[in-house]
Amino acid sequence: MYNSFIFDLDGTIIDSEIIGLTALQETLKEQGIEKDLDQLRFSLGIPGLKTLEILNIADIPTTLESWLNKEKPLLKNVPLFEDIIEVIAQLPKAGVVTSKTAEEMNSSFYLLNIDHHFHTIVCASDTERHKPHPEPLELGLKLLDCKPNRAIYIGDSIYDMECAKAAGVDFGLALWGAKTTDGFEDANYIFKTPNEILNLIKK
Repeated sequence: MYNSFIFDLDGTIIDSEIIGLTALQETLKEQGIEKDLDQLRFSLGIPGLKTLEILNIADIPTTLESWLNKEKPLLKNVPLFEDIIEVIAQLPKAGVVTSKTAEEMNSSFYLLNIDHHFHTIVCASDTERHKPHPEPLELGLKLLDCKPNRAIYIGDSIYDMECAKAAGVDFGLALWGAKTTDGFEDANYIFKTPNEILNLIKK
């Protein structure tokens, strides 16, 4: 059915979202901007630069640097979701399409020593346009030499689903990261646990 399984990273493979949100909250607080974590959840799944633009931050470069510096010590030991790597190791071909930049990947993902499980990795530094635009996923498909109808994109955010639909790729919701199915009525699959993904290679 599918020969390529492409994954989002934050909230899908690594349990990092609270780290990023807390670091952002602390960074904004230093500028006198008070936001609770729920008010910042819109940032999950899009690049940090875009987040700060939406928040109308005056000095984006300095703020982004402060945010990343707060994240770095915590991301070095970011936990993986239970069973996710064991599942990925059993898939025919796997890839990552993430909104993290190359710098962020070097400070987190590549320190986990799991990159060898993936045939290709696309980050925000690799494309001009980002999720929910299909360009990152389209690049992932190209690198995997895979047609859209032979791939599935698995993620936890609305941006992930919109990106998949725009690229003509089926979407699977990682419920272990999303925590809710609200807004994901168009998802092709809802996976309660990573192990449920393996059902797709048994068909």
